[in-house]
Amino acid sequence: MQGTMKAARIYGFEKTSKSTDLLRVDEVPIPDIESGEVLIRVKASALNFRDLAILLGKSPFPVRAGVVPISDAAGEVEAVGPDVSTLKAGDRVVSRFFPTWYGGPRIPNPDMYGTDRDGWLTEYKVVRAEALSLAPSNLTFEEAASLPCAAVTGWSALAGVRAGDTVLTQGSGGVSLFALQLAKLLGARVIATTSSAQNGERLKSLGADAVVDYVETPQWAAAVRALTAGRGVDRVVEVGGPGTLAQSLKAVTYGGEIALVGALAENNAGLDFMSLFMSQATLRCISIGSRIDVEAMQRAVDGNAMHPVIDSVFPFAEAKSAWAYYAGRGAFGKVVIRH
Repeated sequence: MQGTMKAARIYGFEKTSKSTDLLRVDEVPIPDIESGEVLIRVKASALNFRDLAILLGKSPFPVRAGVVPISDAAGEVEAVGPDVSTLKAGDRVVSRFFPTWYGGPRIPNPDMYGTDRDGWLTEYKVVRAEALSLAPSNLTFEEAASLPCAAVTGWSALAGVRAGDTVLTQGSGGVSLFALQLAKLLGARVIATTSSAQNGERLKSLGADAVVDYVETPQWAAAVRALTAGRGVDRVVEVGGPGTLAQSLKAVTYGGEIALVGALAENNAGLDFMSLFMSQATLRCISIGSRIDVEAMQRAVDGNAMHPVIDSVFPFAEAKSAWAYYAGRGAFGKVVIRH
C-alpha cells in the first residue's frame, strides 16, 4: 500500500514547557506499510499523569525533541502489510504502553510511546502488528483508549489478590479507579481514600465498601485499621508516594503488600525505617505491565462487562484544551480525546 493515503494531522511537542501552547499541530504524510506492520485509523486517545509530567519537563525518562505525545489509544485497522496474520482490516485495537515487552520480567529501558517513540496523538499511525491488542468487545473506542496505562497498572498492582482480601485505593485518579473496579471483579473488599464527600459517594457507586476522607482525617491509617477490626488491609495500591507511604505502612496488615505505583502527593511525610521493618510488608514496584498483563486485564474487563470511568471527551481539534483541563487535577476518571 504505497502512496495511496493522504496526509494526517499530528500533534507534537516543540519542547517540554509549562505551556500547552507548545503542543503544535502539523500535517504529515502517512508512512508506507512495511512487512509485519498495520495502518491504524486512530479513533481516541487518553491522557495520563505522565503526559502532563512530560509537558512540564518532569519526566524521569529522556524525551525526544518534537515527539508526538500520548501512549494510550484505540483505533481501527485500516490496512495490513505483508506477513500479518493476527490482524485484519476492520479489527478494533488498542495500543500498548510498552510495545516490545511481551512477557516475563520487565526489560531494562523498554521503548515507550511519547518519549523515545512517537505517540498516538495523530489521525493515522503505522505500527508493528505485535505492538497492538484487540480491544474488549464491550467498550467504545473512547473507553478502550483509557486502558493501556492506568488499567494495566491497576491490574498489575492487584496481582495475587484473592476473593475476601481487603484492598486500599487512594483518591480518584485513573489507576485508583481502575484498581477499585478490578479489585471488585476479583471479589475483594475495597476501602478508598478520598478528598471530599462528593467523591466518596462516587467511589461507593463504583463499588467501594468504605471510604475515608483524608482531608478530614490526615492520619487516615487509624481509620482504615478501624474498618478492618484492627487487622489492616492486604494490599495498598500506593499512588501518592512520599506523601502517603508512611500512612500506607500503618494501614497494611502484617506481612501484607504495598504496590508502589506513583508519587502524586506533593508533600513528603517522611518514611520511618522501623515502621517499614515492623510491618513486614512487601513493597513491590509496579511498571505498568507486559503484553501478557494487558491481555489478562482485557479478558477480565470483557468477561465482566466492566466499563472505565470517563470524565470528559474532547475533540481532536481541542487537544490543548484537554491538556489544560487535565492539568487542573479535578477530573474524576479519564480525560479522552476523540480523533
